[in-house]
Order: sequence, then C-alpha cells, then structure tokens
Amino acid sequence: MSSNTVSILEGNTFVVSDQHGDIDASPSEPAGLFSSDTRFLSRWILTIDGVRPNLLSTDDLDYFAVRFFLVPGTGTVYVDADFSIMRKRIVSKGFHEEITISNHKGKPADLLLRIEAASDFADLFEVKDALTKKGQCYQQIDQARKTLTLGYRREHFVREVSITSTTDTTIDEHGMTFHVHMEPHSSWTTNLDVAMTRTNTQTTASPLRTSVEKPIELQQWLASAPHLSCEWHWLERIYQRSLVDLASLRFYPQILSGKSLPAAGLPWYMAIFGRDSIITSLQALPFTPELAEATLLALAAWQGLMVDDFREEEPGRIIHELRYGEMTAFEERPHSPYYGAADTTPLFLILLDEYERWTGNTTLVRNLEIEARSALNWIDTYGDRNGDGYVEYDRRNKQTGLENQCWKDSTNSILFSDGSPSELPRSTCETQGYVYDAKLRTARLARLFWNDVALAERLEHEAAELKRRFNQDFWIADRGFFALAIDGQKRQVDSLTSNIGHLLWSGIIDADKVQSCVNHLMSERLFSGWGVRTMAEGQGGYNPIGYHIGTVWPHDNSIIALGLRRYGYEEEAARIAVGILEAASFFKGRLPEAFAGYPRSLTGFPVKYPTACSPQAWAAGAPLLLIRAMMGLEPTGDHLLVDPAIPSMLGRLDILDLPGRWGRIDAFSRGKLHMPEEKLRLTL
Repeated sequence: MSSNTVSILEGNTFVVSDQHGDIDASPSEPAGLFSSDTRFLSRWILTIDGVRPNLLSTDDLDYFAVRFFLVPGTGTVYVDADFSIMRKRIVSKGFHEEITISNHKGKPADLLLRIEAASDFADLFEVKDALTKKGQCYQQIDQARKTLTLGYRREHFVREVSITSTTDTTIDEHGMTFHVHMEPHSSWTTNLDVAMTRTNTQTTASPLRTSVEKPIELQQWLASAPHLSCEWHWLERIYQRSLVDLASLRFYPQILSGKSLPAAGLPWYMAIFGRDSIITSLQALPFTPELAEATLLALAAWQGLMVDDFREEEPGRIIHELRYGEMTAFEERPHSPYYGAADTTPLFLILLDEYERWTGNTTLVRNLEIEARSALNWIDTYGDRNGDGYVEYDRRNKQTGLENQCWKDSTNSILFSDGSPSELPRSTCETQGYVYDAKLRTARLARLFWNDVALAERLEHEAAELKRRFNQDFWIADRGFFALAIDGQKRQVDSLTSNIGHLLWSGIIDADKVQSCVNHLMSERLFSGWGVRTMAEGQGGYNPIGYHIGTVWPHDNSIIALGLRRYGYEEEAARIAVGILEAASFFKGRLPEAFAGYPRSLTGFPVKYPTACSPQAWAAGAPLLLIRAMMGLEPTGDHLLVDPAIPSMLGRLDILDLPGRWGRIDAFSRGKLHMPEEKLRLTL
C-alpha cells in the first residue's frame, strides 16, 4: 500500500483512505470500504463550507481504528484556524465514523458540513484488473430515518450500503449535509454508521455486524503470546508489530465456530488462501499455535471431493483461494473455492505433523486421518499427472485458471536462464521437496497415531526413492545448483532462484550438494544484503522490481533461514535474519509482502515493491520464523530444544512462556556470532 494512504481492517472488512480520512477512488485504485471482495464505498469526502480541510495529524489507534485531526483551510501557510475537526473511524464488520467540530472562538458560529458518499460496488478483481460493471446502481433516501442507501443489482446479486446519521441532516442521492451551529468554545458531534448487506442466489440478506467496541480479544491475543525482550529494541517492536498484524488479518469463517485463520494480505488478498494460511501458521506455531489448528480444520472442510475443471477441484486437493464477490458468483472467476495450486496439498500434511510436534494434539491428527490419506492419494494420482513420480501442474481451466500454480504464481516466474519461457506442465523443484517432507512426516503420523505400519513403511520408501531421483534429475552439475523446474518438454529450467533454499528446509538435498547450494544462496547474485532475491542477478529474466523475478520476499527468506539451520549453517541463517529484520526497521517494524532486489550497497535502504500488500500474513509471520531459526527452537518429544545462534549485534534475546506440549517454557540466549560486514542500527 502507498505511504500516503491509511488503512484499518478487521477480518475481511477494511477501509483504505487518504491521510485526511477521505476516499476518492478511481476504478483501478484499491481505496474504499471493502468487505467480502466488494467495494461498498468508493467516495467518502468531508467538506466544511465547500472546502476540504487541511491535515494536522493522523493517529493510528489500533489496526481497526484511526483518528484524523483537521482544520479548515485558512488560505495561508499558517495554521491559525478558529475551528478544528476530529474524525474517529472504526471498522468492525461495518463502518463507524464520529465527527466532532470544536469552536475555538469567543462567539457563535455556523458551518455547513457535507459528506459526499458514493459506491461503484466494484468486485476486487474489477478494481485490480480495471474492469467495468454489468449491473445497475441505485440510491434510496429515507429522511425520517436519516438514512441514505446506495445499492447495486445484477439479476439476483444485490449489494447495499446504508449510511445513517445520529443528528438531523439533509440527504440527497450524493450524500448528507449538516447545518452546524455552535456556541462560543463549544463542540458539535455527529455519528455516521455504515451497514452493509449482501444477497445472491446462495445467501439471504443479512446486515453485517457494526459493533464499534474495541475488540477485547486483541488484548487477550497479545497477552497469551510469549514475551520477547532483546537488547536491540527494534526486534521487540518488530515482534509486537507481527503479532498485531496477524491479529488484524484473522478471518472467521462460519464453519469454524469462532476460530480464526489468517487471510493473506491487504488490499488484494483479504481472503483465505490455502498456501498463505499454511505457511503463516507454520511460521507462527511457536508463538500462536491456535492459527494452525484453525487452518487445518478449515482447509480439511474445503478439501476437494470431485473433478471440476472450472474450479480445478480434484479429490483430496487442498484449496488455493476462496472468494465471495460478484465475479465469483457469476463464475467469471473460479474462486468459490478455487483449487489451482500444486503445493498446498503437501504443505497441508507438513502443517498437520508440525502442529502435533509442537502441541501434542493427537486428537486432531486422528480426526483428520481421512483427509490426510485423501491428500496423499491426490499427490500420487492427480498431482502426478504424467506418472513420472513428480507433482506437476497444468491448469484445467484454460480461460481464467492460474498458469503457474506454485508460490511464484505470476505468469513470468518460471523462466530459463536466458529469459525464455518454459512450457506446461511444470514440476517446480520446491514442490518436490514439500512432497518428500510430507511423506516422511505422514509416515510418522501413520506409525504413531493411525496404527498403520504398512503405510508408514511405504511412504518412507517412496520418500527415499523421490529423494534419489530428484537429486539426479533436477541437479545441474556444471552450475552446482538445482533447476527451478522441469518443464513440459522434460527440460531443466535452469534459472538460479531462491527456490533452492526451500529444498534445504524440506531436507531433500543430498549431503554432497548442500555446500554448493548454500554458496549460491549467500553469493552477491542472490543475497542482496537485505535478503535472498527470488531470482539471481545475471539471469535473463532478472528484474529487481519484478514480482517473482528479483524482488526479496521476507517469507521466502524465513523459510531459507530455517533450511540453513537444518543443515547446520548457523552463521548464514543469522545473516539472512539480520538483513530481513533490519529491513523491517526501515518499514517501521512492518515488513511488506516484498521489496526490491537492489543491492544494499546501492540504495542504503530497502525499496518497497510498488504494489506490495501491507500488512501481509506471511510477511508478518517471517520475523517469528526468523526468531525460531536464530534461537534454534525445535520440539523433541515432550521437550523443546533451544540451540541459539544469535548475532552479537542483537545482544541478549530472551523469550518467556513459549507454549507447547511441554506447557510453557522460557528460552534465553546471548549474541555470540560476529558478522562484521553487517552493521545494525542500534537506535530506536
């Protein structure tokens, strides 16, 4: 999001405005009040006597609340106004705004306050892709109830937003006008409530909740998380910011009865994404394990049951994305839900095992045995489309399905080293690593909890054979790294990318190939000084501001760091952690989805990717996984292993009350790794 915008959110409802609190969206800008993939307000502008006020300051109260302090325009460079305006805005499955005008003069005053309101009811995909509407907008005025209703209808698909004032107002189709009278040194206040209604052929009309009370669960959420202290105080701020951002992105689907899983990110991905929810839950497991439980339950409930080419559903497949907007309702986008991802199914199995290892919740493992077995079956049948022993993807929905169904899912992400495109179907390297890891982990579950030793032995044999073949087929011997993918013509897609770091995390790399991969990851071609780039400098497709072809992704780096620790590369993992965490300090503690891959020596600060989501779930989770990697936190039976490898610049790092099957435990450490080439700014 732009630094000139202000965002507040709760669940999948969010408001993006300018710094004055106004919304004046163009068809292609993600400004407005959004909920369930629909923009309910595209215009919300306050004027005093026909003039938009000037900004004094903006106060972010919480992720769901903000205040704007304004004064009328004076016509000079000096702020010496007779009046001041405060707008307090809260979002909570609805929209509430309290407007207070204070008269600082010693005589009465009369002002004309105006709120202009409009909605284009754009589907989020229409905003993203600059598409036009196909239905009709309408307005309704109820002067007696002080309510203006804006609506949109397309056949049985209806969306409405009702704006109600607590004080007398004159209403027209474009907004509300207030005649404000104030005595000397007095104030005037009105409250505006916005209620949203959605109906279609599947749902009945129901106004969304418009509670404006501060969510008590936020304080409970923060209090239940471990307490972190560090001599480099930025880490404390980054940790707190991560927890708050994860809280703000919690999504409460009806099937979970009060449990929440993380939505992907603001503004484009305020929805459930299988891959994002799984990775975020893995990152947060040592700190907020409840996200993993909710994610597993929700994704199991939406697991594929049939073959549906439009939605790319297949039996046992875990979803990619779930949407509720107009384009989904009319099957112009296949996201209700959409299953086009090759890696979410093995990642689901990885999370199931990792969750049990941390929490000891064997009941969930037993309850999801059928879903886990179905996921294994998908890997071996529908996932392996051509019987070559690898999971590959080729979209069934040729019109609107995703061409790339790995985490680097932009259309130009899987390129040869000369920049030329590869062909479908594609088997990306990291997906094979996930499958290897998933089979070993599920073998453990089968042996310990499902009483199926035969399945465990078969999975272990299949994993060993996959590892042997993978190290043979994907390895580019003359370059010393693994191919990004094998394409439809059985060619090694030979770009050097960050994907090899995911292979370290999964454990699929043979011991004799590890050092070469680590050397590549930490070389100047891949490691920018802030983090590992998605694609190395010098590759034909490299672009430092290309979405998946040269930018640095915090979540990607957190996985790489954990992979480095797995193979014993403590200093390299710490260097990546230091780079990403210091980058977070330049972003006021909140890591964006991605930032540019420019060398650190060139810019001196991390350059944000232009349209990066912020907050974004797995970016918020990245510091948590980096902390785990540096602290060497690993569950071993009913105990937590703590094996810290902390950079000396961080000083002392302590974590109190880490939850798990052991109850609560404390972890203490002191920085001993010396990395003179990295200089942290040790100031707040």
